[in-house]
Amino acid sequence: MENINSMFSKIIGFFREAYSELLKVNWISRKDVMRATVGVSFIVIIVAIYVGIIDLALSKIIGAILGGR
Repeated sequence: MENINSMFSKIIGFFREAYSELLKVNWISRKDVMRATVGVSFIVIIVAIYVGIIDLALSKIIGAILGGR
């Protein structure tokens, strides 16, 4: 029984320490998060368009070489 109490107190201690560390974190503002999200989304869209164009071009080239449809 004492082993269970010891383990339980260690778990509680872990969560207390984790919570105290989270209070020390310097969180970024909502405005900065939104700005970064928009920036990342824009880059993802640009890269997706680029990869799509390259894929289309290569599939047309390979299709012409192999005599595909």
